[in-house]
Amino acid sequence: MAAKDSRQITPQHVAIIMDGNGRWATGRGLPRLKGHQAGAKRVREIVRACPDLGVRYLTLFAFSTENWRRSSAEVSGLMALFRRYLMSEAKELKESGVCVRFIGNRAALNPKLVQLMTRLEADTVDNTRLNLTIALNYGARDEIAMAAASLAQAIARGDIDGSAVTPADVAAHLYTSDLPDPDLVIRTSGETRISNFLLWQSAYAEYEFTPILWPDFTAGHFADILLSFGGRERRFGAVLT
Repeated sequence: MAAKDSRQITPQHVAIIMDGNGRWATGRGLPRLKGHQAGAKRVREIVRACPDLGVRYLTLFAFSTENWRRSSAEVSGLMALFRRYLMSEAKELKESGVCVRFIGNRAALNPKLVQLMTRLEADTVDNTRLNLTIALNYGARDEIAMAAASLAQAIARGDIDGSAVTPADVAAHLYTSDLPDPDLVIRTSGETRISNFLLWQSAYAEYEFTPILWPDFTAGHFADILLSFGGRERRFGAVLT
């Protein structure tokens, strides 16, 4: 993929690790699931804000492959919350011009949830105002391993020369093959790690780690970070003159 113009003011693709829901809830003496419910409301606000802020692609890390290690009560509550969110937001997402897609391994998800995901993707496929990608049961290492397996099969078929595999060949076998790489990755809650999220795609992304917990992260905070991004010099390994 060609390097983007370093003078670009607004990031076209923003990816967000939505962290801090549980801590937001426990800090208020509430069950952790209440924090996830508050976080879902914040998703609605940020999605609505993106088009007016100039963001064309938004990717949200909703549930990782490692999140299955949480308590069964929290996991089941999250899955129920995902179902309710898709049912309650489907109409607005479709009518507001949002194209929704999901990345991640669907095999472990409840079939009814997968059905809702597939239906929402089909209903919004022609929308162009915002491209919203939701990473659900997603892990970047799993994604890269899947891509490697797919490449190996292509090589075995003779479709690709195994001695000349390029980064573009790998990228073509990722979940995000038809998306631009993220320009900016934001993580809320003060943690400063990337937690197995878009490892390949974010090779040249700018990062922003904010101490704000996700349920408190407003469209105003989002706009401030986008404005700060405009002042960064993106070199992509080159020396700019």
